[in-house]
Amino acid sequence: MASKVKSVFVCSSCGHVEAKWRGQCPACQEWDTLVEEIRSEASAKMSNSLSANRSKVYTLAQIEHDTEHKFDTGLKELNRVLGGGLVKGSIVLLSGDPGIGKSTLLLQICEPLGKSLKILYVSGEESAHQIKLRAKRLKVTSENLSVLCETDAQYICEVISSEKPDLVMIDSIQTMNIPELNSTSGSITQVRETTNLFMHTAKSLNIPMLIVGHVNKDGNIAGPKVLEHIVDAVLYIEGDRNFSYRILRAVKNRYGSTNEIGMFEMTDTGLQEVDNPSMMLISGKPKNTSGSCVACIMEGSRPIMAEVQSLVTPTGFGTPRRMATGIDYNRMAMLIAVLEKRAGYFIGNMDCYVNIIGGLKIDEPAADLSVALAIVSSLKDYAVKEDVLAFGEIGLGGEIRAVNSCEQRIHEAAKLGFRKCVIPKYNLTKLKSTLKDDIEIIGVSNIRQAFDAIMD
Repeated sequence: MASKVKSVFVCSSCGHVEAKWRGQCPACQEWDTLVEEIRSEASAKMSNSLSANRSKVYTLAQIEHDTEHKFDTGLKELNRVLGGGLVKGSIVLLSGDPGIGKSTLLLQICEPLGKSLKILYVSGEESAHQIKLRAKRLKVTSENLSVLCETDAQYICEVISSEKPDLVMIDSIQTMNIPELNSTSGSITQVRETTNLFMHTAKSLNIPMLIVGHVNKDGNIAGPKVLEHIVDAVLYIEGDRNFSYRILRAVKNRYGSTNEIGMFEMTDTGLQEVDNPSMMLISGKPKNTSGSCVACIMEGSRPIMAEVQSLVTPTGFGTPRRMATGIDYNRMAMLIAVLEKRAGYFIGNMDCYVNIIGGLKIDEPAADLSVALAIVSSLKDYAVKEDVLAFGEIGLGGEIRAVNSCEQRIHEAAKLGFRKCVIPKYNLTKLKSTLKDDIEIIGVSNIRQAFDAIMD
């Protein structure tokens, strides 16, 4: 007898299931996200079989604690983002735009990890010959690296159970499928069930697993949102393919902080670590040019210098144009309004462009003061000296508010050769007196005082 077939509609954003099609998902309120899927009795049996392996109940004292539970990936920047290394039994999802360097990063770390670990690299997108060519270009020659070109998730898990590697890499989850499910690879059901299958395998065998995930046109991970809930860590590789610099950022991490970032540079031989991101981002700063100011932002425990550039010019249209790259557009519009209302700088008939050099994206309020000084510098056509640094949050009243980690920012600025630092006045009263020996520190309470401080 043929199996009964049932048609349901699944939200591609949150995974909510409806019996009939709707224009708007009732769970996440997204429009036009319900996609039809065909479910049969075989699909239901397959879904139930994923949880067939039961675990025992242990007391906390019975659980063994392994002090060497993290693997060194060989890249300090990647270890920083992961929280010290790759945890045994963890599942890490690596995502990013096409061609950004996801597969390159995975294959590249196989060389240092392969010295002590047995690695299984599973590819559903490339042939073994293509992987060999990429490994040759990246100078990966580890004898402990095995390659499996397969898309059947059940067979892959059988190979993992029999071979018992120390590390598994899946490239990518959108190409994996379970034949018993009546849906194509990359669909919501396939992505959810294959990830569940890999998760049970990794946890039961205590094997760490790195999974590559594609992104959609909005930049979010393709597939159901439950995919990000299943895994232990979600990493994004950010950057423009037209530029060589890449930023690795964790948006979820059960074993470390989500504030840390890693900086890499894409070269012919793979991703190279950038030991001093601040020097890289401000290395080409122009001298004696208006509209430029250096900001210091905190990414986790690391202070990073970023150059903020602005161009203010008379508009040629009835409505002035505003454009922001690397910072929030609404934040820039708010700072312009504060400059006009509280500081008396009229920009209403001017086009204003703000750009963060190096492809860096800033969302920390501490960069407000640098953005405002860059805008005023371009408006007045006055160049801020290259050895001047500024940071502070700007309120709607035009006041400069205090920021955290002030001492770390000043230490980094002094180390990089900055001679003057403009900070909030409240932070100045809390600083140690020894800091003032290395760099001139000026405390300001409003935007006009800040611009006067950099003009001498």
